[in-house]
Amino acid sequence: MSEHTYKFDVKMTCSGCSGAVDRVLKKAEGVSSYDISLEKQEVIVKGTIPYDDLLAKIQKTGKEVRSGETVA
Repeated sequence: MSEHTYKFDVKMTCSGCSGAVDRVLKKAEGVSSYDISLEKQEVIVKGTIPYDDLLAKIQKTGKEVRSGETVA
């Protein structure tokens, strides 16, 4: 399975919000690396995980995912 890079616009207002996303991504299978920017309200994820699975995992944190795209 090939690796993809995904970019999500996630509504995060504090370090607790980004921490919740961090905990979910840390445990997610198929995620090789990720970068969470509270300042930019952005989550960039690299891995073999399918887009829909990743989106569902981020949404499970209760954070609003305003948009998401596959960038590579």
